Amino acid sequence: PHYSGPFVFTNDFAALLPGTPAKAVDEGLIRYEGCRGTCRVICYTPQHDKTLALLPEREILRVIEEWCHQWKELIAEYAWVQIFENKGQMMGCSNPHPHGQIWAGDFIPNEIRAESISQTKYYQTHATPLLMDYMQQEVRIGVRVIVENAGWMMLTPFWAVWPYECLVLPKRPVARLDLLTEEERSSLAGLLKILLAKYDNLFETSFPYTMGWHGAPAGEENSRCWQVHAHFYTPLLRSASIKKFMVGYEMLAEPQRDLTAEQAAERLRALSCVHYLDR
Repeated sequence: PHYSGPFVFTNDFAALLPGTPAKAVDEGLIRYEGCRGTCRVICYTPQHDKTLALLPEREILRVIEEWCHQWKELIAEYAWVQIFENKGQMMGCSNPHPHGQIWAGDFIPNEIRAESISQTKYYQTHATPLLMDYMQQEVRIGVRVIVENAGWMMLTPFWAVWPYECLVLPKRPVARLDLLTEEERSSLAGLLKILLAKYDNLFETSFPYTMGWHGAPAGEENSRCWQVHAHFYTPLLRSASIKKFMVGYEMLAEPQRDLTAEQAAERLRALSCVHYLDR
């Protein structure tokens, strides 16, 4: 089809389907049940050679607006919405046209369940969102903060395991993407433009990553403790062709870092905010 901005369509090879039977089986140690949902694809632009990093800020904002629209629409029907992008062949992307995905399901995935439990417990004890307090602590320490603007902060989290992993957070309590103000959406576009330029500048390549948004699952009871945020998981380690492999000890025991979170943040801070192809 002809389109001039972000274009969303249902994935022809969806992992989640709206008509899946609600069958549940309990065989003692083995339990499973059917999951209902939908999988969509979002093309960022009709231009095949324009990744998010190469789009002007105003077009990144259009992508953000579509993320917010999709989240609002799908969270009204499903328990969870996952917006994500696998960028580059190294991260399993089979189609080179710049795009992301939006999955929604009637269940809470394991990763989200763990985040929800941690944030809920913290809020019950401290009456403030966990990630808001964590962000303020990182500001006081300073060494892992990469860049910030009026509405957002980008940092390498203390617990990072991927070489140049980043966490993106709004500066005020916001539970979900669709609750962002116009100003916050605009400042997010500016921050993403900087982050993605820095990533590409690091090894002067189209930097591969998996990124995704986490926010409150459906239900008003989840809103107070949750803080919307984006994770960027990045495989490149020493050059455009040398990546970190999560194998061996990492798979069987626990992840280890080849460089510290502080070293990664320092390197990213020092990089230009102007994309190397635009210099």
